[in-house]
Amino acid sequence: MPVNMRVDDSIRLKVLSALLEKNTITPNIKQIQHKSGLHKSTIKASLNFLEKNGLIEGYGPKINLSTLGFRLEALVLYQADLSEKEMFDKFITTAKKDPHVWKLSSVIGSGNWNLLASYMYKDIESYHKNEQEEYFKKIPGLYKLIKDKQVFYTTEPNYKFGSRTKSIIEVIKKSKGID
Repeated sequence: MPVNMRVDDSIRLKVLSALLEKNTITPNIKQIQHKSGLHKSTIKASLNFLEKNGLIEGYGPKINLSTLGFRLEALVLYQADLSEKEMFDKFITTAKKDPHVWKLSSVIGSGNWNLLASYMYKDIESYHKNEQEEYFKKIPGLYKLIKDKQVFYTTEPNYKFGSRTKSIIEVIKKSKGID
């Protein structure tokens, strides 16, 4: 009986979830040796050192979200009334549980913005539906907390979409004059 695999079936999703767990996969030492020219023991010792010192937190897959239909990222700047402590805590708790939110952080800078949320969605309509269903309907009085917001939708084409890890490595190498 043939098996019809899909990138988003339960087995593939279980594999991807497992790959994200800390220490689930180990790097391919032979591949690193081939690309770097370093000895295996040097590579292993370096990886252990980097893991122990918290630079490497784990190894995992890098997936193309658009393959799964997620072509929209919503970046939302919030101006929240932080004196509404109880409402703020409810909002943060809800956002932490929302699988669409992949980043939620404080913002310091010009203007009155104090929170930044990054959401991933298939389209604008699903963003607005989720916002209404999961936030405004489930957290009565949320309008007291959120005084203003700016929403920016990013979508394809991406003119540059690289690895944050690769970028920081290149910045450090450049600052130290390393080729």
